[in-house]
Amino acid sequence: MTAGNGRRRFQIMAGMAAIGWALLGQPADLRAGPSGFVPGEELPGGKATSRRTASNANAFSHASGNISFEREFDFKIGNGIFKKLWVSAPASTNSSDGLGPLYNARACQRCHLKDGRGHPPESLSDNAVSMLLRVGIPSSGDSPPVKPDPVYGGQIQDFAIQGHKPEARIELDYEEFAVELSGGETVMLRRPRLHLADLAYGALHPDSRLSARIANQMIGLGLLEAISATDILANADPDDADGDGISGRPNMVTNLEAGMVEPGRFGWKAGQPTVRQQSAAAFSGDMGLSTSLIEPGAGDCTQQQAACMKAMSGADPAKGNVEVPDEMLDLVAFYARNLAVPKRSGARSDRVLAGKALFNSAGCAACHVPSFRTMDSRDVAPEQRAQTIWPYTDLLLHDMGEGLADGLPEGQAMGREWRTAPLWGIGATETVSGHTLFLHDGRARNLTEAILWHGGEAQAASNAFAAMTREERADLIAFVNSL
Repeated sequence: MTAGNGRRRFQIMAGMAAIGWALLGQPADLRAGPSGFVPGEELPGGKATSRRTASNANAFSHASGNISFEREFDFKIGNGIFKKLWVSAPASTNSSDGLGPLYNARACQRCHLKDGRGHPPESLSDNAVSMLLRVGIPSSGDSPPVKPDPVYGGQIQDFAIQGHKPEARIELDYEEFAVELSGGETVMLRRPRLHLADLAYGALHPDSRLSARIANQMIGLGLLEAISATDILANADPDDADGDGISGRPNMVTNLEAGMVEPGRFGWKAGQPTVRQQSAAAFSGDMGLSTSLIEPGAGDCTQQQAACMKAMSGADPAKGNVEVPDEMLDLVAFYARNLAVPKRSGARSDRVLAGKALFNSAGCAACHVPSFRTMDSRDVAPEQRAQTIWPYTDLLLHDMGEGLADGLPEGQAMGREWRTAPLWGIGATETVSGHTLFLHDGRARNLTEAILWHGGEAQAASNAFAAMTREERADLIAFVNSL
């Protein structure tokens, strides 16, 4: 038997086993993940998977595949608001004013271009419009874990409306170092070095920390929101009781609408529990726009920035005394919930299935949990209800080691902890966003670099990847790109 025939026989047997588990009523999507092809996994969003191809830059911008004609109209209106360029107040366009005074972008689309992944500045002359810089002072006590900088607040705004000064200019360079892989291959990793130039309101507090965050891709958000909290918590093991070295835990955050604490799902540290609240936080922090959830019209401005606090607001009684009325916020949230995940390509190929087996054997699926079933409840929108989905995330926090640590807590997330990033659609990143920059700050220039940066709980998986043959590493990367 040749090696190729042996590999193929293993894949067929694994696939039959997965089908057998499904027929017996047992979950085929265990934490370890089935190694063979599982019927349905080529549709990672279930029936909500996009009906369009992922062959062009609009691959992340299509509506849920099971959306009705009437609801797709709301999706398109939400898209228009997502792309809307906001202006400062007062303005003749009363429905579009209130920007800033300090901000990071004039439209949601400016950060999430084509609904895809952001990137860090490419040179000292490039702006950071699709990357923001969190800032804060870690607390020595338990509550709150981080305090905003007394002058610059919770994030750096590098743009401002007329008559105001941007807070700073973000500069970024890198220090490179080599990592040796099996087979004599060498990979250069780059460690980012952040600098703030032209600080307009004085110095940062000496204890303030900075954390760069590129904009996340937007696909599948409504499906992630439709996973039950029970299913998320079922994968948590904060004390590593099973001894596998993986100790994921939820970031328990406040749902402002429900008035209760629940697992966070969105953002690099799972700091927001719902798509609507994530949208409101972005309106406030990134654009200085108030909503009924987060009301201050000056956004992230502080009392030390007097001119910013005194600037005219775009709030109006006709809009509910906020700058973004509930109708607009709801349409943006609806749009974000229904951005469809593309159909997988090559999910049955020998190379992809070989890479899938390697992904599982290396331990990657312990955090990048392959599959969930969304809630079958009337509280869940019809597009997201009762779907078997394949996001490859547990939505939990994991200690990723000192190499990726930013030293800046967020909610219950510590400086070394990051939410497991969903992997669906990752292979279309270059097609949609024009680059292959990964991790929270875009330091990884490709998937190989991203894997090698994994430390802490993921160190064993990273080591296993480095120890593979060149062909095996290529197979694993082919599998991840197929997602």
